[in-house]
Order: sequence, then C-alpha cells, then structure tokens
Amino acid sequence: MRIKEAAGWNQTETDWRNLLRLAPETCFGLECDGVLAATATAVCYQRRLSWIGMVLTHPKHRRRGFARRLMEHVIEALTARQMEWIKLDATEMGAPLYRQLGFEAECGIERWGNRAAQAPGWPDLSWRDQWSALDRQAFGADRSELLAMLAPLGAASVADAGYAMARPGSQGAYFGPCVSRRTETSGELLSWFLSRYAGEPVYWDLLSANAEAVRLARACGFAPLRRLVRMVRPGKPGAAPLAHDDSLVFATAGFEYG
Repeated sequence: MRIKEAAGWNQTETDWRNLLRLAPETCFGLECDGVLAATATAVCYQRRLSWIGMVLTHPKHRRRGFARRLMEHVIEALTARQMEWIKLDATEMGAPLYRQLGFEAECGIERWGNRAAQAPGWPDLSWRDQWSALDRQAFGADRSELLAMLAPLGAASVADAGYAMARPGSQGAYFGPCVSRRTETSGELLSWFLSRYAGEPVYWDLLSANAEAVRLARACGFAPLRRLVRMVRPGKPGAAPLAHDDSLVFATAGFEYG
C-alpha cells in the first residue's frame, strides 16, 4: 500500500489480498536493503492468458532497473507455466520497457471519472453466477474464478443481457467489469452502480474502440482522466490466436485484472 499510494493508484488492501489469493505463485516483490521497493503481479486465467499488473516501483528506488528485473522474472515464470498469451495495460512511463520485452500495442484503454450524482435509490439488480460463457466470449479467456472473488463486493445482472460489478477504491469507487450485449443494458447497470455510490468519486476503465461505451460515458457526465495502451505478447510459440469481442466489454475489471 505504501508503494501504491506513492504512485497515486486506486487499489485497496482488499485488492492486494485478492491478487495474492488468485495468484500466490506469480505475485512478486523486489526488496532493497530489507525494504519492499517494487512489485509485479500476474493473474493466470488457466493456461490461455495471463495478465500482468501492479508493476510499481517506489519513487525512491526508480531508475535502478528494478521494474525490468521484475518483468523479466514474471515473463520467465509465465513461460515456465506454458501460458499461451500475456497481456497488460501500459502507462506512458511503462510502455517503452514493455516494447523492449516483446509486447505490442493491441488497443487503447482509458480511465474515465465522475462524481456520482445524488439520485433516488436504484433497486438492487439480481446477480446470477451464470455469466462465464458471455464473459469468455468478450474477454477471450475463462476468468470465472476472478468473477466469483469480485462478486461479493457488488454485482448485478439484467436478465440474459449482461452483468456488472462494483467495488470500493482508495480514491473512488470502481465500475467494472461490465459485459453486455446491449448499450441499454449497460446503462441500466451503470445506473445501479451510480446509485450505490451517490455523491462519491467514481472511476470507469473502458476500451476506447468501444464507441458505445464512450458514448454512454459522455452521456452520463464522465470525462477521460488517463490514457493507456493495452499490450500483448505470445507466451508460448505457436499458440492459437486469442479471440475476444471488445464490443461486449463496456468496462474492464481493472488494469491489474484485464
């Protein structure tokens, strides 16, 4: 949390603990003089896809190659596990390093922000744990274990049209993931989220290529705060292409999860 706060990121202690629960063998730290100086995590969605996140170096320890050493260690560990594909969401600061390590740009990803308006209470929508197939179609890999872990923090769904999740953050509540077949459904799920966090700062990470998600965000008063790039590299030679449908992704699960 000390390193995360120095970077101004939004994760909570619960987010860190969930990462360690999901990926106990692929969450790494680098110590300098007995103090944790840098971190990197990699969540593995079976053997199809791994997601690198929380690549952080405390400002006092930057420019010493710690991030590169950790990234090389993470990639080595994922290669040993025969992960087929590796992805991450890169900041402007991190992108040059990732390109040197074989990652290529896939698409843009943006963090949008707003303050949830005070509004009449929106009734809680139902949550049914039946969304693995639609989520896999959208994301490209099975992340049902992640969804089961995030659902208790806040989750809702609309008939057979889509689902969304919500969780607290250290700076603002977070909307996502949200996977939906229709923009109207995403709007209903967004209203559910905003009602839960009325009056609070809120964040939403979306893929800039999803024009409907961008349109919905603007219509609801959100504005872009940060722009990153989603990057990918093969982890295993000859792996079959990773099929995914970004038009279904109205909100990602976060830079640390994909």
